[in-house]
Amino acid sequence: MNSFVYQNPTELIFGKGEIAQLASRAAKLGKNVLVVYGGGSIKASGLYDTVMSILAEQGCQVSELAGVEPNPRLGTVYKGIKICRSENIDWILAVGGGSVVDAAKAIAVGALYDGDVWDIYSLKTISEDALPLGVVLTLAATGSEMNRSSVITNWETKEKFGGRTTFPAFSILDPVYTFTVPRDQTVNGICDMMSHVFEQYFSHTPEIPLQSRFAESILLTVIENAERVLDNPEDYDGRANLLLCGTMALNGTLPMGVTTDWASHAIEHAISAIYDIPHGAGLAIVLPRWMRYVYKENIARFKQYALRVWNVDGEGKTDEQIALAGIAQTEAFFKRIGAPGRLADYQIGDENLDRMARLATRFGSIGQFKTLGFDDVREILRACL
Repeated sequence: MNSFVYQNPTELIFGKGEIAQLASRAAKLGKNVLVVYGGGSIKASGLYDTVMSILAEQGCQVSELAGVEPNPRLGTVYKGIKICRSENIDWILAVGGGSVVDAAKAIAVGALYDGDVWDIYSLKTISEDALPLGVVLTLAATGSEMNRSSVITNWETKEKFGGRTTFPAFSILDPVYTFTVPRDQTVNGICDMMSHVFEQYFSHTPEIPLQSRFAESILLTVIENAERVLDNPEDYDGRANLLLCGTMALNGTLPMGVTTDWASHAIEHAISAIYDIPHGAGLAIVLPRWMRYVYKENIARFKQYALRVWNVDGEGKTDEQIALAGIAQTEAFFKRIGAPGRLADYQIGDENLDRMARLATRFGSIGQFKTLGFDDVREILRACL
């Protein structure tokens, strides 16, 4: 196990009706608030009215930024920064899924940064300060509600990068607000949270039994609850289980003392930067191909995954056969829940393979489980077609 320091300052408020706690949190953060949200689903569900009523009762002056995209764009972030500066915003409230939270994080740091906020995402600087941020989450997926990561797309340059921004001060997670999430978004969220676990689980770091079992337990819980929720979208306990899995998959618990990978995310970011496909869907396509490309680097790790997560019958099989069976089970699960299997499902051909491979490796080779250069990424992308 590697040395590590763990700190997570986000207050997690979880459960039915916990939106009521927004009042006391708002009272502490200031009167001028920017509410950031997406395409209007929070209005259809009634959540928008609830949030606005609570803020009004606290005497808050509310500015709004609506229309955050599924792959949040830099132009939208700029709009939010402008509002923060012109309206003397004290704090930001993100109401929505991970894309809304990511955009709100970028706005929070950008509002207090003298330069271009894109500097943080293009690794020219790190964020030093940010406006306080609160979250009311509506989708189980990214884990952005309890970490400081944020992914933004520069649509003008067709680049999509992650930045180290700011932790939310608090996040309110009520599973009821995920009941109305469309089936395809639920599926994408499931693939997204599983991908976060994979990126931290497939590691060469020795002697990490606790971290391994943390990761395996999240994967097992997602698998056990995925089809349950897809069959009954208003299954409160199933939704609650998935919601907590999404948070725990990326709140800093799994990588304690572990060397992590993140190559698949870099590859997917290159795809969706150009084609604007859903992040979770892209990961469902990339990850099995990444697994097949790299598994020989540590067959024992993939064997453990197959046995512990998928209960593969190892009788009479070699370690490699067991490892491959686990990868096949992963592919079968994604197919069973309706995730896309190929880039062709989004009418993506081979016309931009080189461009995507260059974009994924812009800052150098990627990955730790197997270090991937341009040619490696190109091969994985070709296998995704």
